[in-house]
Amino acid sequence: MERWDAFVRSVQRMEWNDYAIAFAIFLIFLLFRKLFTRYIFKMVVKMSRKTPTEVFTNVLLAFEAPLRLFWVVLGTYLALVYLPFNWTTVEFVKHLYRSIIIILIGWGLYNYTSTQSMVFVRMARKVDIDEDSMLVPFLSKILRFTVVALVIVVVAGEWGYSISGFVAGLGLGGLAFALAAQDTIGNFFGGVIIITEKPFSKGDWIKTPSVEGTVEDITFRSTQIRTFEDSVITVPNSTLANEPITNWSQMNKRRITFSLGVTYSTPREKLERCVRRIDALLRSHEEVDPDVIMVHFSEFNDSSLEIFLYFFTKTTVWAEWYRIKENINLEILKILEEENVHVAFPSRTVYFEKEERPVELEDDPAKKE
Repeated sequence: MERWDAFVRSVQRMEWNDYAIAFAIFLIFLLFRKLFTRYIFKMVVKMSRKTPTEVFTNVLLAFEAPLRLFWVVLGTYLALVYLPFNWTTVEFVKHLYRSIIIILIGWGLYNYTSTQSMVFVRMARKVDIDEDSMLVPFLSKILRFTVVALVIVVVAGEWGYSISGFVAGLGLGGLAFALAAQDTIGNFFGGVIIITEKPFSKGDWIKTPSVEGTVEDITFRSTQIRTFEDSVITVPNSTLANEPITNWSQMNKRRITFSLGVTYSTPREKLERCVRRIDALLRSHEEVDPDVIMVHFSEFNDSSLEIFLYFFTKTTVWAEWYRIKENINLEILKILEEENVHVAFPSRTVYFEKEERPVELEDDPAKKE
């Protein structure tokens, strides 16, 4: 009550020039705010860009908007200090201004943890994360949520609210949530492993024991894969993280291997010529990788003489690979035709053994009697 009476008496004693000077102080800071925004701040940012690190520049850009508002807050505070009744000694006003300063700092940190921040850009460069990765936005959201939570907790503490019970409740709630969402947490960490280790990326052709197809989307819970039947399968990340993954898109070259069977009636000289000509065909082919080429007469099968072929195409594209394989098959057929060598097919020869009937002797006439 005494505080209120002192306030009323101070207001009654104030003259118009007190209000005018206080208002002038506020206007001066508004003017300085414009000068700071247009000239001083831009000059400081320009100078900071010449430093070896970009951290200071990014901090300035993140706190640009909070700094603009800070000059307004500071102007009102000094204007209140000038008035005969010292408003800034009132508990409510002190808590209010402290809370505003905390919020402004949190606002700057919130801006600094955006997805475009150099913190995440450098991290992405170090771990070689592609632009489509979900890791950077996810980490940004976590940090921003942390900043907001800290600001709320600090402001609540400034106003005298006890946060110990709130924090304890969060701990118990977090434990209950973790127990109830074990699968979700497993999928989350599986997504972290996939995004950071990068066994595959969007657009890759992968094969696992459970699925094969092209990766369409990667999130922290699951991965969407379009199969060759043109259906989309959503696979939990915990499953993919615990399976062997074959990434066919990482091939530098693509293998072709098969066995060619010719008939047993093929003379040895013709068989040797066919092997040599097929080997020469592959080594001279522009679209066959010359590093590994194997053409050999390998074995005697039940119904054919086997020629083993093992080589790689330079392209890994499926359609191109099939085109090259077709071209080589036709050239091999041409070689076999020119050498008059026939391709064997599964057959079976059955031999029948002729039975000799025993000669029956005529009966002895004497015995008939």
